[in-house]
Amino acid sequence: MAAIISERGSYVAGEWVGETGTLAVENPADETHVVDLDAATPADIERAIVEARRSFDSGVWASIPVAERIRTVHAFLDHIEASRETLIATMVAEAGQPVGFAERSQFLGGLGIARATVALFATLPEEEANPVPVDEATRGRVALSIRRFEPVGVVAAITPYNAALIMALQKIVPALLAGNSVVLRPSPLTPISSLILGSAAEAAGLPRGVLSVVIESGAEGAHLLTTHPAVDMVSFTGSTAIGAQILAQAAPTVKRVALELGGKSAQIYLPDAIAHVARGAAAVVAGTAGQACVAATRMLVPREHKDEVLEVVAKTFAALKVGSPTDPATAIGPVISAAARQRCERFIGAAVENGASVVQGGGRAQMNRGYYVEPTVLDVPDNANPAAAEEIFGPVLAVLGYRDIDDAVAIANDSRYGLSGQVYGSDTAAATAVARRLRTGAVNVNTTLFSAYAPSGGYKQSGLGRERGPDGVRAFQEIKHLAIGELR
Repeated sequence: MAAIISERGSYVAGEWVGETGTLAVENPADETHVVDLDAATPADIERAIVEARRSFDSGVWASIPVAERIRTVHAFLDHIEASRETLIATMVAEAGQPVGFAERSQFLGGLGIARATVALFATLPEEEANPVPVDEATRGRVALSIRRFEPVGVVAAITPYNAALIMALQKIVPALLAGNSVVLRPSPLTPISSLILGSAAEAAGLPRGVLSVVIESGAEGAHLLTTHPAVDMVSFTGSTAIGAQILAQAAPTVKRVALELGGKSAQIYLPDAIAHVARGAAAVVAGTAGQACVAATRMLVPREHKDEVLEVVAKTFAALKVGSPTDPATAIGPVISAAARQRCERFIGAAVENGASVVQGGGRAQMNRGYYVEPTVLDVPDNANPAAAEEIFGPVLAVLGYRDIDDAVAIANDSRYGLSGQVYGSDTAAATAVARRLRTGAVNVNTTLFSAYAPSGGYKQSGLGRERGPDGVRAFQEIKHLAIGELR
């Protein structure tokens, strides 16, 4: 593998800063020390916010032509693309991600989404006519009614550990294109890869203060970003518990808040689609070790086929290679930390105590070092079981039986989450009819789509707002209404 990214500190308003060696990064695959980073101080993060405010209010970025912003963002992405080998090596080292996932999903997928977001943004108007019926109240008074889209201002972007690069790009690129100034705070568990965004800002010539990347070992900076009066918007991806805290912290200053939070998504197999369960099961754990908020960790199948499904899925999981992330044959790497592994073990134990049985896996994978969990299949008796109700964020799949389609829909919707879902059926129309009944932000019917043009976001406690798609771009903009008439 190539050497990892060389930057070691935060990028604040055009300068690299930080306290020497205050953030140690561990490789979860072998528990070795990767590097010590220079964490930002509270004063550094305060300066990042103040400089973002200054850069926005001065118009140094927000007021330049859109075409110029687009050219600069492309240059920003060019620098990231040129750093391919070191960036992939960094993501493998800090997150324990299999090299194939780091390359295809994070690097190529992230850049692909970013480039397509630029193309999408270029098609969206800065102003558009707002149709107003002509009646006695408006006749002769209003010549034009216009909706104008303007940047929100200063955006705090807080990203998770499980897909640091792609999640950062999903926030930073539309925010910058819209004319905002951004302060990015990555997870302390995987901060190294996000430093490429600071060097990319430097290489592309982004004006000072338009993009800062601040790394920290705790949460003091994140708290400052969500409470500071100079911040206009917080965009957060992470757990529902932390999302609720951010809502409370942002409330006194009435910030805009965009949240993509936890999930407990269901994959429903209609009776004629049982032959496809192996593929759907593998997708839950392969590459991510189940550390994905959209992972469909509840598999719903007809009761009469449940034993058959459990046998197939158990064989599928048993065949998945668990091992070193640097081995191209590895399908499942470690979870992010000892605490994450303990969480998986705790939930597997609680599931069994509440009537579930382990069909495959259930313990620690037999590796000398690293935070590995066996890909685990649980036969779950009902939707109240902890393995069906709670987000485990590990390679654990709960298989449940349903009586009929109405029962399947009821089970899928019986969750405080509503982020994603899947329906499989040979009769596409019937499968789509089921998808329309699911209370969730996205549903894939017999396929998947991850695109800059397709929105993602949650119902219920899975979040607020949308990322990607036109709605994801507009999330970083204010809507101003202009009513224009002539003096008479």
